[in-house]
Amino acid sequence: MVQLKPIDVAGQTVLGIEVALPKTRLLAIATEKGYIMCGALDVALLNERLADRGILAGRAVGVRSLDDLLAAPLESVTHAAREVGIHPGMTGQEALLKMM
Repeated sequence: MVQLKPIDVAGQTVLGIEVALPKTRLLAIATEKGYIMCGALDVALLNERLADRGILAGRAVGVRSLDDLLAAPLESVTHAAREVGIHPGMTGQEALLKMM
């Protein structure tokens, strides 16, 4: 099952996406400019093979809900995300604010 959920971040609406799969769940929260995602996100792929796209993205591990994803520190981020001030250790919500 796929669920889409509007989420308020500092007065702006972003899109929460939850995909229930057998024995796991994929989580992502997207703005118009970028997104944060659970541990399934392959940051190395985005940095190496898709670098020309300049994707703003961050990865948080060990999250089980969209609320967890907002609160968790990012474990890794893309090169493009670093260029706009997003870095590992900042929360998902902090990163989303920089993606707006």
